[in-house]
Amino acid sequence: MSYEDAKDYVNKHFKDKKVVFTNGCFDILHRGHLMYLNEARALGDELIIGLNSDASVKRLKGDDRPVNNEDDRLYMLENLKAVSKVFIFEEDTPYDLIKAVEPNILVKGGDWAVDQIVGHDIVTGNGGKVLSLNFEDGYSTTNLISRIQGRS
Repeated sequence: MSYEDAKDYVNKHFKDKKVVFTNGCFDILHRGHLMYLNEARALGDELIIGLNSDASVKRLKGDDRPVNNEDDRLYMLENLKAVSKVFIFEEDTPYDLIKAVEPNILVKGGDWAVDQIVGHDIVTGNGGKVLSLNFEDGYSTTNLISRIQGRS
């Protein structure tokens, strides 16, 4: 789906709604993800996720990632009740997707400073809010993979 298609989708389905946007790899869903996505959804009417493509995850996380391919990650996210829509992006950041979607609220996990969140300039420039949500210690895909491999 092109960014123009994403923009058209949002304008058609989420017109006059408070749209929250977040992004990530969401490689192996865990409790920390679900708590974060539920908190994000509670901030608005609709939650859109920008999902890193397989190629993007590989560039960011290394050759052994993602564990789950983008179709499987997309399917799992789209079937969470907190999630309204998922768009896959190919770049390392969702900047162009955020520009197309123009969310009212942009969120990332608490390990991100607000001024470091990609797209903060777009959202604040449109009068929206950018928030760093609670980060649940002990929940990460990297830690989970290490535990599965017996390294922690």
